[in-house]
Amino acid sequence: MPVKNPRINVVLEKPLYYRIEKLANRDGVSLSLKVRDLVKQALETEEDLMLSTLAEKREKTFTKGRALKHEDVW
Repeated sequence: MPVKNPRINVVLEKPLYYRIEKLANRDGVSLSLKVRDLVKQALETEEDLMLSTLAEKREKTFTKGRALKHEDVW
């Protein structure tokens, strides 16, 4: 029987497993849901870091003279 969502099997060290288990119990959710939420948060953080790095790089090459004016954009 095919599953609705793709699955990943992960092997964790015992201390990490127990920390996630504590978080799941605290929040009243399954281990699977807690791990899913933690992965989502980690991916959002990675994306934020990537966008921040890109913004810093673009900021270094920014010149006011080459920037588009508000009237030209709208």
